[in-house]
Amino acid sequence: MLGQEETLELIKLAQSGDELAKEKLVKENSPLIKSVIRWFKDKGVEYDDLYQLGCMGFLKAINRFDVSYNVKFSTYVVPMVVGEIKRFMRDDGAVKVSRAIKGLNVRITKYSDEFWVKNSRKPTISELSEHFKISEQEIVMAMDSAKMPVSLYTPFDDGEEDGLTIIDRFDGEQNEDFVDKYALKELIDGLEERDKKIILMRYFYDKTQSEIAKRLGVSQVQVSRLENKILENLKKKLEG
Repeated sequence: MLGQEETLELIKLAQSGDELAKEKLVKENSPLIKSVIRWFKDKGVEYDDLYQLGCMGFLKAINRFDVSYNVKFSTYVVPMVVGEIKRFMRDDGAVKVSRAIKGLNVRITKYSDEFWVKNSRKPTISELSEHFKISEQEIVMAMDSAKMPVSLYTPFDDGEEDGLTIIDRFDGEQNEDFVDKYALKELIDGLEERDKKIILMRYFYDKTQSEIAKRLGVSQVQVSRLENKILENLKKKLEG
């Protein structure tokens, strides 16, 4: 298994056109690709075709991965592989994601809500993996099945913002990409505790700035300023 530093070096080489580096990355990450595509077995697509689709998604992940992201490459890879397979299934008329995956997502959502109540924060993917005794890739896969980050695109109509979403606050086509929502999630997980609370309450729990201010014991104006500052910092990190 490749270490993080070696993986990043190979990615840099692959992005510069080194085919041997690409081949090594695919070979070393073959177990990861196989762990993702197994969720789509017996869904109308041959296993060999699934693996080829998975490899195509993996190669796209190599080309698009930004080493400046504070995100594990494996976490970035999963939605790319899933997206490639889903696009094929959608275009080819194949069946949807299994009930088992959706059921797991329901359990993850319930546990995440309980975790938030106890800890004032959402659990990380690694914490979810440990709790459910499954791999981080399976956690990401299950969360993707219901597009967990959907609240990133949910408009707010609380009288303080004109129906904006968090994505509306970030310019550039890259933020419209499904994968970047995972990068954004990882960046949010890395925020300081107060900043993370503000973003999670505001954009994942639909709290108004006034409600957040009461929770934190500050003014609504302070929350507004802090929110703008946090979003601006996130935007800079996303844009590299």
